Amino acid sequence: MQRYPFAYEPKQSFVQQVSDWVADVFYEILPESGFEVRDEQIYMAFQLERAYADKQTIFAEAGVGTGKTLVYLLYAICYARYTRKPAIIACADESLIEQLVKPEGDVAKLARHLGLTIDARLGKSPDQYLCLNKLEASRIQEDDSDLFQDIYAELPGFVNLPEALQSFYPYGDRRQYAHLNDEQWSKVSWDSFQDCLVCDKRHRCGQTLSRDHYRKSADLIICSHDFYMEHVWTYEARKREGQLPLLPEHSSVVFDEGHLLEAAAQKALTYKLKHDVFESIMTRLLQGEIREKLAVLIEEVIEQSDLLFLLLERHSRSVPGSNRKEIHHHEELLHAVLRFKAILASIEEELVFESGLHTLDEYQLRIVEEHIEMIQLALGIFMQSSQVVSWVLEEADGIMLVIMPRKVKELLSERVFSQRMPIVFSSATLAVHGSFDYIADNLGILSYLSFSVASPYDYANQMQVVVPHQASADHDFAGKMDAALRLLRATEGSALLLFPSREEMLRFRQAAAIHPAYAGMRMEYEGDREISHLISSFQNDVQSILCAYTLWEGLDVPGPALMNVIIWSLPFPPNDPVFSAMRQDAEHPFEQVDLPYMLLRLRQGMGRLIRSKDDSGIVAILDSRVHTHDTIRSKVKEVLPADVVWKQSIEELDPIVT
Repeated sequence: MQRYPFAYEPKQSFVQQVSDWVADVFYEILPESGFEVRDEQIYMAFQLERAYADKQTIFAEAGVGTGKTLVYLLYAICYARYTRKPAIIACADESLIEQLVKPEGDVAKLARHLGLTIDARLGKSPDQYLCLNKLEASRIQEDDSDLFQDIYAELPGFVNLPEALQSFYPYGDRRQYAHLNDEQWSKVSWDSFQDCLVCDKRHRCGQTLSRDHYRKSADLIICSHDFYMEHVWTYEARKREGQLPLLPEHSSVVFDEGHLLEAAAQKALTYKLKHDVFESIMTRLLQGEIREKLAVLIEEVIEQSDLLFLLLERHSRSVPGSNRKEIHHHEELLHAVLRFKAILASIEEELVFESGLHTLDEYQLRIVEEHIEMIQLALGIFMQSSQVVSWVLEEADGIMLVIMPRKVKELLSERVFSQRMPIVFSSATLAVHGSFDYIADNLGILSYLSFSVASPYDYANQMQVVVPHQASADHDFAGKMDAALRLLRATEGSALLLFPSREEMLRFRQAAAIHPAYAGMRMEYEGDREISHLISSFQNDVQSILCAYTLWEGLDVPGPALMNVIIWSLPFPPNDPVFSAMRQDAEHPFEQVDLPYMLLRLRQGMGRLIRSKDDSGIVAILDSRVHTHDTIRSKVKEVLPADVVWKQSIEELDPIVT
C-alpha cells in the first residue's frame, strides 16, 4: 500500500502538502468523477489545515450538504499514515457508524474515486456484541428459548470446540441478528455487569476477537462517542489490571455530531449497581475456606443489599417521557445506605486479615476488593446529592441504581483536551447564537479554533414548513392523528415521524393500529429490528413510513424515500433526574436548558429532509405551543433555514411530486 496519495517531500511541511493535495481532490479529481465543486467544502478544508498544523481542537460547524465528512476523512487518513497511528472517528451512535462504512458510504466513495486502499475498521461498543454466557442462559430459561437456541446452533464451530483456536472470523455483531427486536437483543447481548475477566469463554468471544482486529487498523478506527469515552475513563484502570486500553494510541480524533459528546462523557462515567451482581460476586468468597466472622458479614451485607434495593424501588417514581425513575432521598433510604457502607467497611478489614492466610484465590479476592471499593466510592458520591445525579432503572431481572457526576468538564479537560493532538468537532449545529463558548465551557476546552459555513442548498425552493393550527398539544391527540394522516397521504408515505420519546411513539403506534385510515400503510418502528437494517429497509421502500425517537441526528436518506418529516411534538427534554439537575444549576432553566436542547434537536430533525440539491419535501411540526407561546414561536422561526416561511394549514402546501 502506497503510504501517501501524493509525492511526499520530507523537507516541506507535511500538513501543507496534505492541504495542497486536498485542494486538487476537490477542484480537479472528484469533479472529473461527477462531483460538484463546493466552495463551502473547500473553505472547510483550509480551516482544518490549521488544526492539524497546530495540533489544536477545532469546532467545524458546516451545514447539511457541505460534504464535511469527506474533508475530515482526507486529513485524518493522511495524518494517520504520517504518524503511523490510526485516527479515531467517533460517531454519535451505531447507526451513524454504519452509514459511514456502508458500501455506498463516504469511506467507500473516497477509496473508489481516489484509487485509495483505506484500512477502516469498526470499534463497536461492547453492548453491540453477543454475550455467550447470557445466550447460554436465555436458550434454556427465556420465553424465546427456541429463537435463542437457533442462534446458539449457528455459532461458529471454533466457539465451543476445546482445541486450540487455529483460525477464526468475526461474529456476534448486532447487525448479524437484525431479526431480533431490542428487547430480545438485550437478553443475549453484553451488559456492564458481565465479569469478562473471569469468563472462560472470553478468548472465543466475538467482542474480544473484534477488539484484536480493529487494534491493527493502519488508517481509521470508527467507533461511537460512548465507546471513546469508555476508553478514556477506563484507560488507567485497565493498565493497572494488565489489560490493553480499549483503543490503541491514535493520531487524531474526529467527533462527528460533536454537540452530543457531553452526554456520552457523563454516561461513561456513571456507576451502576445491581443487587444480583453484588450477591454473585460476594458469594464467591463463601466458596473458599474463610473464617466464620467473615462468612457472617457476607451473609449480612447481602441481606442489607437486598433491603437497600427494595427501598430504592419504594422511594423512586416514574417520569413521563423517560425510563429514569426519580429517587426521593428519604431518611429511611439514607440510613440503609450508611448501614450498607458500614458492613462493607468491616468486610474490607476482614479481607486484609484473610489475604494473609492465603486461603482465598488471589485473583478472585482482587475482583471482590475492587468491586467493594467501587461500591463504597459510588455510594459515598450518592450521599452528596448536590454533586451527582442518580436514578433507578427497571430491568427484567431487577432494578439498577445509576449514579452520575453532574459535571465532567474537569476530567475531559485533563484526559482528552490537554493532549497535543488534532481534535475535530464536526456538526451542523455546534454554535449557540453564533458562539462556540457554550459547548467549549461544558467540555472543559480552554483554547480552540472555530468556523461556520452555511448549507449550499436552496431551502426556500426545496423545503416547505407547516405548523397546522388544528394539530394541538396532547389534549387533542385525535387532531394530531388526523393531521399526520393528511400529511402522509400528501406524499404517499415516504415519511419520517420523529417523536421526543419512546413513550410518545408507542402511544402513536397503539392508536395507528386501530385507526382504519392507517390500515395498509407500511409503518416501520424503531426497536423492532436492528437499526441499520431498519434504515436500509426504509430507504429501499419509497412508500414506507419510519417512526423513530433517536434518529433526530445522522439519518441520511436522500431521494424519494424521504420527502416528509413530521415532528410529532417539539423535542423538549424530559423532567427526569438528569435534566432536573441541569435546571437546578441554571439561573434561568427554560432559557438555559430547555430551549437550547429543544432548538438544537429541532434543527437536527429538520435537517433530515434535504440531503441533496435534488431533494424537496415537507417539514411539519404538530405542536400548538409554536402558536401559543411567544418565546417558542420566535425561537423556532430563528432556526428555520433562510427565506423559509412556515404555513399555518396543510391546505396551503404546494403539491408534492412523488
